[in-house]
Amino acid sequence: MPQFLLQTALVGLGAGTCSALLLASWLSGSAIALVLVFLAPLPILIATMGWSHWAGLAATVVAALASGAAFEPSDFLSVLYGVGLPAWWLGYLALLARPAGPAGELEWYPPGRLVLWCAILCTLVTMVELIQLAEGGAAVADALRASFQKVLRAQMHIPDGEPLTMPGVDDPNRVIDVLVIVFPAMAAALATLVELINVALAARIVSVSGRLRRPWPDLATMRLPLATPAALAAALAGSFLPDIAGTAAAVAAGCLLVAYAALGFAVLHGVTRHLRSRALVLAGVYALVAVLWWPLLLMTLLGLIDTAFDLRARVAATRGPPSPLA
Repeated sequence: MPQFLLQTALVGLGAGTCSALLLASWLSGSAIALVLVFLAPLPILIATMGWSHWAGLAATVVAALASGAAFEPSDFLSVLYGVGLPAWWLGYLALLARPAGPAGELEWYPPGRLVLWCAILCTLVTMVELIQLAEGGAAVADALRASFQKVLRAQMHIPDGEPLTMPGVDDPNRVIDVLVIVFPAMAAALATLVELINVALAARIVSVSGRLRRPWPDLATMRLPLATPAALAAALAGSFLPDIAGTAAAVAAGCLLVAYAALGFAVLHGVTRHLRSRALVLAGVYALVAVLWWPLLLMTLLGLIDTAFDLRARVAATRGPPSPLA
């Protein structure tokens, strides 16, 4: 027991410090700083998946305390709920299992539910941050508009009180109005994508090190929970509501669409199982998404099509069993 506590404390201290340093890289102002900030949950996920959820929880507390001590005291809560606790919870869920057979077989937490949890957590975190920005629920749009106007004035060196101007744009306020509408959903979608990437990276790193206790899941068979399509439909419909209700629904819709993009990649893994050039096709698609980003919309569409028509089952029915290497 003392050895476990010592190991948990040391791993938590190291992982939490790494996470805080990744967050602090934002102060450098370099181009790579944003990437490093996005990777801040990674050490916590590695500690949780590779050692225990207690080590991950310790890393979460250390990262929050270090950020609060080094910057503003309010950063303690921001890092705690915005970075640490979501990463810890996802790592904890990834290692959940229950008995599934008389010979001691285990049924591990389904990857599809883990993806959905990423969407749920990023929806909650994004909404908390937007409400904090507005200092009140109903004023989110006004707070975003004021923030965009402030940034534009700073970038274009426009003093307060003078009309806003943008090169090649007749009415900058219309551009800002569009940003106010799309920004919450886009920010939430990006947060969900980053969280999914961190979970996948952490699982792969821990797996390579030999510390991952669960077998690597078959991504080609991943399914989202049955209630997900209804939740997406409700979120899309609710996004037309006014004020905070519409913003919350739009944020949820953005996160869920990224979950369907993850499902689209699972579909791609499934329908290419019989291709001899499967590795080349998958590598090409992943590279294309990483470079251009817009093909992610095609992956979302593929996930939605599979949900509606069970594309993987239809493709499998037209072919024989996959090769052992698939």
